[in-house]
Amino acid sequence: MTTQTTGATPGTEDPDSWMLDLVSGVRGVQHAVVLSSDGLVRVRTDDTDPDTADKVAAACAGLVALGMSMGREFGAGDRLRQVVVEFDGGFLFVRGAGDGSRLAVVTDATVDPGLVAQQMQAQVLMIGEHTLGTDAVS
Repeated sequence: MTTQTTGATPGTEDPDSWMLDLVSGVRGVQHAVVLSSDGLVRVRTDDTDPDTADKVAAACAGLVALGMSMGREFGAGDRLRQVVVEFDGGFLFVRGAGDGSRLAVVTDATVDPGLVAQQMQAQVLMIGEHTLGTDAVS
């Protein structure tokens, strides 16, 4: 995993962070978080401190809601496959990780977006969508 200046403080490691090893090992990945359907952090990498994980999860929940709304308005339903945001200095990738859950990955600008998307897919399949999943909020 890429060394960061904002890593988690000792004693705040997530005991389930091993579930994100496949995607967090990609060069350029800074943060990986699994969030529930209501935007709460379920799993985060050890290098992602709790406050950063909460910010990523909250932002992703908003993006997912926006994407679902766009799908209802302009697409064939509200099933959202993925969200990719490119910003100065990096990317944010969000994809489904179970019933209502999302896997979010923040990277630097040097990352290969195709590789990240591929590893995110493999990560969800390897762990199992049921393991990462949460119940959808009605």
